[in-house]
Amino acid sequence: MAIHVQGKKGPHIMLYTLSTCPKCQKVKNLMAELEMEYFYEDADLLADDARRDIIADMERWNPKRSFPTTVIDNNHCVIGYQENDLRILLRT
Repeated sequence: MAIHVQGKKGPHIMLYTLSTCPKCQKVKNLMAELEMEYFYEDADLLADDARRDIIADMERWNPKRSFPTTVIDNNHCVIGYQENDLRILLRT
């Protein structure tokens, strides 16, 4: 189950991340800076079945299964740390 981080209501944001990934941490830091509400899963911290499920979900958006993958409103996907793209999609 995704971890919910409280913040300003806006678009639904789902981050697929790894706990040890510097770019993943940068996306989380950007969300904190923008004070956005978001959800995330650190795939490397999940048990085998849960990890497979979350990677299957992520693969719909990012067939290469690379981290971080940010899905906004189940409509847009940003792969990697692309600060400008994220700011535009989040309208900040």
